[in-house]
Formats: sequence, C-alpha cells, structure tokens
Amino acid sequence: MNMIDLRYATHNPDVLLCLANLSNDEVFTPPDVVNAMLDMLPQELFSDPKTTFLDPSTKSGVFLREIVKRLLVGLENQIPDLQHRIDHIMHEQIFGIAITELTSLLARRSVYCSRYPNSKYSVSLFNDIQGNIRFKTTQHVWQNGKCAWCGASEKEYRRGDDLETHAYEFIHTNKLEEIFGMKFDVIIGNPPYQLSDGGFGKSAKPIYQHFVEQAKKLKPKYMTMIIPARWYTGGKGLDSFRNTMLHDKSIRKIVDYPNASEVFNGVDIAGGVCYFLWDRDHKGDCIIVNKNKDNTETESTRPLNEFPTFIRNNHAVDIVKKVRTFDDKTMDDMVLSRCPFGLDSKTKFDTAGTIILRSSSGLGKINKHHITAGTDILDKWKVIVSKVSFDHACVPDKNGTMRMLSIVQKLPPNSACTDSYLVVGSFNKEEEADSLISYLRTKFVRFLLIQMLASTSMSKFSYSYVPIVPFDHIWTDEELYTRYKFSEVEIACIEAMIRPMPEINGK
Repeated sequence: MNMIDLRYATHNPDVLLCLANLSNDEVFTPPDVVNAMLDMLPQELFSDPKTTFLDPSTKSGVFLREIVKRLLVGLENQIPDLQHRIDHIMHEQIFGIAITELTSLLARRSVYCSRYPNSKYSVSLFNDIQGNIRFKTTQHVWQNGKCAWCGASEKEYRRGDDLETHAYEFIHTNKLEEIFGMKFDVIIGNPPYQLSDGGFGKSAKPIYQHFVEQAKKLKPKYMTMIIPARWYTGGKGLDSFRNTMLHDKSIRKIVDYPNASEVFNGVDIAGGVCYFLWDRDHKGDCIIVNKNKDNTETESTRPLNEFPTFIRNNHAVDIVKKVRTFDDKTMDDMVLSRCPFGLDSKTKFDTAGTIILRSSSGLGKINKHHITAGTDILDKWKVIVSKVSFDHACVPDKNGTMRMLSIVQKLPPNSACTDSYLVVGSFNKEEEADSLISYLRTKFVRFLLIQMLASTSMSKFSYSYVPIVPFDHIWTDEELYTRYKFSEVEIACIEAMIRPMPEINGK
C-alpha cells in the first residue's frame, strides 16, 4: 500500500474517547512548542538514518509525529523510496512509552495512522499491536503508604485492574535499558507533572523530575523536556533536583515562560513552565531565553548556579548583582521561621485571653500559655506579611504586571499571629515598624521577592535577595533606585513588572 492509498483508507478511531478519559495531569503539548524544542537540536540528526529518538511519556504522540515529519524530509536523498523510508523511520528510529493505555492508542493513531500497527490501516506494518509505542501496566511498590519509586499515595492509587495505576513504567524501574533493549541519541517529551501524595487537602508530589533523572541514566546525546518551572527554587520534593540541575554544566539552553498559559492555553501551572536542552558533551554556561508577554524575548548566557537559586529574568540578574555589590545583609536573616509563635492556622480565639491574636479569620484573643515560641518579641512592634503571595505564584495579569504581598501589617506589643503569616521584623519603636512597612510596599522589594518565588507559598528564604536598610524613615522607590544606582532600563524593568500596592486604608 502506498501513501496515496492511505489517504483514503486510513482508519479513523474514536480519538475523542481517548481525550475524554485522560487524567488532569496529562497536559498535551502544542505542535508549535514541540517544533521549537526540536529546533534546539542539531538539525543534522534528522538526516542521519541511525539517529534514535525516545519519548518516555507519550500522550498524544505529537513529539514522535513531528520527528517523523523531519526525518521524512531529512532522509529523502538517502532512502528515496517513500515506503522504505517510512518503514525505516518507524521501525528503527522512533520509540515511545505511553503513560496510559488510552494514550498509547492515541499516540499510535497519531504516528502510525492506526491504533494497531499490525493492521492494514497502519502506514508501516508491525507484527504486534504495539509497534514501537509500548504500554505496559506497571504497579507501584508500596512502603509505609507511599510508592517507593514516585511517592504516590497508596490510598489514592492502589486500584483494581479496571483502572489506571499511573505507575509510569519509565520511572518505576532500575533496568531502563531492558525496556527497548537499546540506547537512544535523543530523549524528548512532556512528562506527567504530579501525583497525589495523600497529604492535607489536594496535596500533590511532583514527579516530572524523576523522568529527567531517569533519562540522564540512559546517557543520550541530547535530552529536551518541557516541565514546570518550580524547580528553580526547589521546595516539596525538588531540593535535590534543583541542586543537581543548577550544577549540571550539560544544560545548554533554557526557554522560560513565567505564564504557563502562553504555552498551554487555558492551563494554570503555578510558577510557569520551561523547556531545556541537555547536551551530554556541553560543559559550560547556559543560554537563558525569557519569553515575554508581548511576544518579545530576552537572552543571556550565564552559569545556572551563579546565585543560591535560579533567577529566571535576565534583566533581574543585573539588578540583583548591583544590589549585592553593596554587601548589605539580607532580610532572610531577620525574618522569623514558619509558625513564629507556635500557633497553627487552626488555633481558636479565647475571649478570656490577654494576648491579641491575628489569624486568617481575623483578630481575636488567646491565652498566653498557648504561645510556645517567640515570647521574646511579644512586647515589641511586629511587622507581618501573608505567607501566601497575592498573585497565584506570581503569574502576571493580562497587562503583564504582578502585585506580590497580599498583607503587610503591624501588630502592637502584646500580640501574636498564627502560621498563616511570616514575622518579617520586630522593633521597640512603632516608627521603625512603619519604616519597614514602607520598605516592603516598594516595587523594589517586591521585585526582589519575585526572583525567589516559584510557588504560592513564601518563607524566610524568599527574602534572600532583599537587603536590610536603616529603618529610620519612610522609604520610596525613587530613593531606592538612587541608592542602588539603577539605570533607566533597570528601573523600567521593575516598574513594568510590579503593580503599585493599594493605599494602606484602601481596598
């Protein structure tokens, strides 16, 4: 059967049925993003009949399909016969591991034009129903209620045979080479991002880092994946991965999207997303590309481990460097750790209490004996901020600006707060507290905070780039811009990114 015949004979399975049954962690990658990722690779790979490609987390099959398109063109001179070229590509060069049985059907339909590559409708005939896009039901390994491989909750994912386990084969084995019995030149994909870990509410554990780590174990020449950007600052399950990535000299390029909806339309991913190129033979600095809201981009080449965390904004790098030249101490030294008074968010008011308590439900009172920490600052003026950033992981609004800091308040002596807040400073004089509040409300400070934020939650670590200044007067941005000798470009960067805060008595 030739390709002309296939135009009329190709089977049309119920792809919508597959789509309707995907879980919400399976985000499809748009073809234009896939091709942008493929553009980062050396293009001669697509003219080499020996180049092998693996997508270890196949969903729609779009990565493999777009690779096939490029190989069909790149190998035309070497394999002139179209059907022979198709057969060679399908059998010898492209491979996929589907994340569910449904996505295996969808991926095969996208690549082979048939759910079953051993049928007459397949553009290249295989001897079995899977071809080179395989799916194998894999089980979690339960230890103390969690999967030893991925950390998934046993309560959530111990399921019957009729339901998907979401125990993805690629990250549930230490015998990767045995899956296809071969090595790969290029590993590419968009792995699942998280699984429920059985924690409070909708707690979830990131798993995309496991796909990256497993891919490295196969020692490909190149790897490119699109993943959430939360790894920039670490956090839940990501601290070790962040450290490894920031010190990996083989990462040649990162393309960063602070707003994930610019990549995945209608999908909200806190902290944005990025895709990267890992080059086994590259040992040097990384090209960082910022994708801006106005379809422009900025680019710089720098080491990933230049700072304690990865600063995603290229202009911000220059600003942070300039601030650090003053060698000021930073506010992470003065911000208290989580739960500063030993009171969690469920602490109830007591009308007979003598201590004023600020909680997420308002102001009340509490007995002093409930306070198990921070007793040394009870009689001081305290400045508190909400532990949760105002904007969802600092995703910009439609104008590309962000608010940052939802609550900045002072508490008088004889007062405390629950762990819904961070105590960022305590003082003997009210005027000093007012000075700190004016400082925190500046765009300058909130811009520096954003460089440390990749999720909705803040900690003392979030203040690692914010210098400590004298708290003896009311601060303004203009004074700070002059103090740190910012250029017009740097000032414009801050002003364009950060929204003014409402007046203190405003809404």
